[in-house]
Amino acid sequence: VELEESGGGLVQPGGSLNLSCSASGLTLKLNTVAWFRQAPGKEREGISCISSSDDTNYRDSVQGRFTISRDKVKNTAYLQMNSLKPEDTAVYYCAADVSFCDQTLLNNRYPSGLRYWGKGALVTVSS
Repeated sequence: VELEESGGGLVQPGGSLNLSCSASGLTLKLNTVAWFRQAPGKEREGISCISSSDDTNYRDSVQGRFTISRDKVKNTAYLQMNSLKPEDTAVYYCAADVSFCDQTLLNNRYPSGLRYWGKGALVTVSS
């Protein structure tokens, strides 16, 4: 199983980025997909997840600005990030497994229920 993030980069405050998480060896539509991030000097935090039944959850700090979605044909998940702030600067990771998608998952920095992780994509929000 491999997950690969793409779409990171440098963006100005207020800008947008769309992260992708492509999967091989795993059918994303049958799994919960989650996005985590880790900022320099900070703990990893869960920011969003989408369940196999397309229920979604978000961390409060990104609610209304970020949108998680999944393309079942392309076997790819996305994180559309709008109104980006400097504090959104971090390495963003996608993860997937058969798991609940809820606030408990997002509040767990190292969820044992998510076995598959990508290597991360750097997002830098700076002017």
